[in-house]
Amino acid sequence: MAARAVIRFAAILVAATTIVAVPASAQTNDPNAGRADCTDAAGAAAADCPKDGNEANVGEPGAVTLPALIVDLFPNPPVPEAPVPTPRPSAPPADTQAGPPAGGAIVSPTDLVATAPRRAIAGEFVPDEVLVTVDGDAGAVQQIAASFGLEVRSQRQSRLLGTTLVRFGIPDGRPVGAVLAQLAADGRTLRREPNHIYSLQQAAGIVNYAFERIQLDNKQASGENVRIAVIDTGIDDTNPALSGVIADQFDAMPNVPVEKRDHGTSVDGLIAGVGALEGMAPGARIYHARAFEDGRSTMDVILSALDWAADQNVSIINMSFVGPKNDLLATACRNARGLGIILVAAAGNNGPKAPYGYPAAYDGVIAVTATDAKDGLMQQANRGAYVFISAPGVEMVAPSGAGSDVVTGTSFAAAIVSGAIANLIHASPERSADDIEKALAATARDLGPKGRDNDFGYGLLDTKAAANK
Repeated sequence: MAARAVIRFAAILVAATTIVAVPASAQTNDPNAGRADCTDAAGAAAADCPKDGNEANVGEPGAVTLPALIVDLFPNPPVPEAPVPTPRPSAPPADTQAGPPAGGAIVSPTDLVATAPRRAIAGEFVPDEVLVTVDGDAGAVQQIAASFGLEVRSQRQSRLLGTTLVRFGIPDGRPVGAVLAQLAADGRTLRREPNHIYSLQQAAGIVNYAFERIQLDNKQASGENVRIAVIDTGIDDTNPALSGVIADQFDAMPNVPVEKRDHGTSVDGLIAGVGALEGMAPGARIYHARAFEDGRSTMDVILSALDWAADQNVSIINMSFVGPKNDLLATACRNARGLGIILVAAAGNNGPKAPYGYPAAYDGVIAVTATDAKDGLMQQANRGAYVFISAPGVEMVAPSGAGSDVVTGTSFAAAIVSGAIANLIHASPERSADDIEKALAATARDLGPKGRDNDFGYGLLDTKAAANK
């Protein structure tokens, strides 16, 4: 009996040792565990998740797919008897970042033990940079950089974020996730995010049929004196379709040579073009911010463009690009909407199973998907409960850097919606952003399943009906 008890005790001891030895990366600490799946139509309908239902494209539990998802494991404070960090038993919501009160002691990276739990960073980002909002002056920024072994690559006061935005470089190759966790220990760092990468939403590509499909009479269309900001590539302002259209320009990436001008030229032209390639809202004043080159941009550049746009007293901001969820972008969009600015964004061209596209998936942003001349959905379009409205965006003729081209993508559908909204503002300048958003939803022509759905949103834009709502 004694021998049998010893054997049983040894077996239990081996099992316990095996459990402790499981690597941290295989443990289930997913902050999204227990949430409704908003990529599923039934789940989205049952749960209150019209916007943020697909924060990370995670797949099977415990699985990590690169490069779409990068998982960084953050240690917890050490136990006094054993200074080796151990995983937390449970994780707080993904957007929670703990840190000591502002003005706390500066902690060097070598002495720091992060308190943040395991965190998933979805989407591409600059591998050696982080974006941080700082409570303090330039001296505090330099102190933070010195304490955490970082470089100050840029800093500026952001109107929409309401604080100093700093782009720190990571010169020693530490992972972005590890640096974000380290910075959380300093209470002067208010928000900490990767410098995410965003891409323009143009699909590979006949007369512009949009006027007819969205019930807008091209002979009466006008966005006269309505101010619209466009954040996009550079433009060819010598194109006849943009003659007298561009009120002002801003280059958010002045150190990067301008090589591509087609996408921005097409978007501006579809909104307010003149002549043979007339846009939806002739007479509108375009404030164009160049923030993309070769179809790509970063979060700090886009935030700079958004701040500039907000300073131009515009009524609409068109954002024909998509990227991952980012708290800084969410704050900027929320504050821009608080200023009464209508935000229009492309839903994305990454396919039916793609993660939600941001900024389109944020509350207060009108997410636009693309349809063709027969009101069919563009095959490459993103799907999801965040899709708000449909508009023509497949095989349309638009101005480009080379003169004109046939374009396809939710980028261009977003431009159509921005132009249509400019008509509504021109006709009734007193209408608020909320009123216009509600009118668009209430009057859209239902497509697909009855009611709002993940493919078409509320349905096809009906400008005439929205004007009379």
